[in-house]
Amino acid sequence: MVLLLAVVCGVAVGNVYFPQAVSPLVAEGLHVSADTAALVVTATQFGYAGGIFLLVPLGDRIPYRPLIAALLTLAGLGLLGAGLAPGLVPLVAASVLVGVTTVIAPIVAPMAAGLVPDDRRGAVTGTLLSGSIGGMLLSRAFGGSLGEWLGWRAPYLLSAVLALLIALVLARALPKSTAPSRQSYPTLLGESLRLLRTEPELRRSGFYQAMLFGAFSALWTGVALLMTGPVYGLGASAVGLLALVNAGTMISTPLAGRQVDRRGPDAVNLAATLAVLAAAAVLLFGGAGGAVGLMALAVGSLLLDVAMQSGMIANQVRIFALSDEARSRLNTAYMTCGYLGGSIGSWLGARAYDTFGWPGVCGLVTLLAALALTRHLLHVRSSASDSWGEGRPP
Repeated sequence: MVLLLAVVCGVAVGNVYFPQAVSPLVAEGLHVSADTAALVVTATQFGYAGGIFLLVPLGDRIPYRPLIAALLTLAGLGLLGAGLAPGLVPLVAASVLVGVTTVIAPIVAPMAAGLVPDDRRGAVTGTLLSGSIGGMLLSRAFGGSLGEWLGWRAPYLLSAVLALLIALVLARALPKSTAPSRQSYPTLLGESLRLLRTEPELRRSGFYQAMLFGAFSALWTGVALLMTGPVYGLGASAVGLLALVNAGTMISTPLAGRQVDRRGPDAVNLAATLAVLAAAAVLLFGGAGGAVGLMALAVGSLLLDVAMQSGMIANQVRIFALSDEARSRLNTAYMTCGYLGGSIGSWLGARAYDTFGWPGVCGLVTLLAALALTRHLLHVRSSASDSWGEGRPP
């Protein structure tokens, strides 16, 4: 069951990321500019952020089996609508629906944790995260290759069929459960907002993730435009193949988790932010083209991906320590912040590339990481001041 749920997480997360590889094909197919076609990516991620906030809390109110099956069905219908869209506006609208309803992974995680003993929850969480990362990486390769072969509509239509089939399987395979909470829907939503307002550590973690995930999204939006543009002149499949290099992230994630346990979340957040700054410097050489440029893109994107995922683990460890009873609502608030940052990062990445070219994208990544680093240093300074004020060394 856990392996099945890991596959489900991968498929659902993939629906958010494969549009990054096919947006240049959308521009060509619908006769719009490349930065305009990137609105499809932004719409999907904005929808995902909205879905996390609006729908994930329902995991505390509705039994998992009908909830997950219904969301996958709606996501499949949204993908079908996107694949048949006659123009950009209907495609953007369908992309919002896909994003809103494909929020399966944040709902599956607490369900899976309840299926196993306490001493196996870490392993289960790691398995689900690996499935999500695999879906993130493979979806770009799948979308780019299939889109280049059969056109940009093909990835949407095949993903629609896959989502509907999985919904049918899960409607029978998932264990029956009862709703853990009887709180009203408005109360559940209000809890996430209240926690964001009252928990400074939640706000800090959400800001870190918004900045680093924004940098990640800006990078991949810009990479698609760079590699399919005149510098490289490659097809959309090349973007997907580049993403496969980042499979190393699946290996580094457990190592990052152990570092969080050993050194604490703040140390890992600092290392992750510095790694994103280093990645931006390496990625700048990607604009040179040729073999050197491709190597810079591969190394830089891998470093940024590892940093972003490591920071995410550190942030979640920090927020989950705030309350044992409200982890789903804490996660809702945190992930909403992260995906809002990713949505804005995608939009800014397309604008930066259109205005300043590849150096503009690298500059944007640097700026977002610098904001996260500044926030971290302010926290360290504040903690040091508090410690001195209480008469003990910081």
